[in-house]
Amino acid sequence: MKTLKGLVKNRKMIASLAMNDFRTKYAGTQFGIIWAFVQPVITIIIYIFVFQVIAKANPLEGGFPFVLWLIAGMVPWFFFSEAVMNGTGCLIDYSYLVKKVVFHIDVLPVVRVLSAIFVHLFFVVFTMIVFAVSGKQPTVYYLQILYYMFCGVALAASVSYITSSVVPFFKDFTQTVNILLMVGMWACPVMWDYKTVMPDRFHWILRLNPMFYIVQGYRDAFVEEIWFWQRPAGFFWFWITVLLIWMVGTRMFERLRVHFPDVL
Repeated sequence: MKTLKGLVKNRKMIASLAMNDFRTKYAGTQFGIIWAFVQPVITIIIYIFVFQVIAKANPLEGGFPFVLWLIAGMVPWFFFSEAVMNGTGCLIDYSYLVKKVVFHIDVLPVVRVLSAIFVHLFFVVFTMIVFAVSGKQPTVYYLQILYYMFCGVALAASVSYITSSVVPFFKDFTQTVNILLMVGMWACPVMWDYKTVMPDRFHWILRLNPMFYIVQGYRDAFVEEIWFWQRPAGFFWFWITVLLIWMVGTRMFERLRVHFPDVL
């Protein structure tokens, strides 16, 4: 609660730092922040070409194009992956602030997570355009993307408090996190339809992963047209899991923060 109150109290500073972090990430390049938006466009185009043109992936049950279903799941995962990687390295990247006694360093993981939201918003809008061009017009279910976006921020921030606490003492941990995220994209699952590959009795294993709830939620909004309150079990399990991760992460951060200036 102490950390949460501090975040609320410093919300204006967090918003300002997140915007500045996003801008400075591409500072010095000729096209600046344009590069941040080029990657989502190229990524989607490549997947459309590979799965629709080359592989000619079979549609899902009901005739829904596989590539659109795939993109709907990629959108939240790419945000989570980038946000966690940003948050993991926050203390290293802002070491000059960590060494300032008066600065509230507990805002840094959240700042880095929120700096990834700008590209994600563009990614979501571009995905809507792709769906519209493919004949799938926007529906009222798209509104719940905002809820699942908040879920993604909450989960990524909670995880980032844990990972950012470890990195100052073991800098190779950043690469470990990167590998785990690559594996997680396949384990979530994002790239394959678990309903047709995995027997029903094993589906509960996938639901243990909190990102499964978010990926499924985006697909509920874009594809399935199911409201988030129609999945009450997933709702409660997700928020209980996030709360536990948040408690562990903020506790670790608070206990280790006194040592950060010494090891950075």
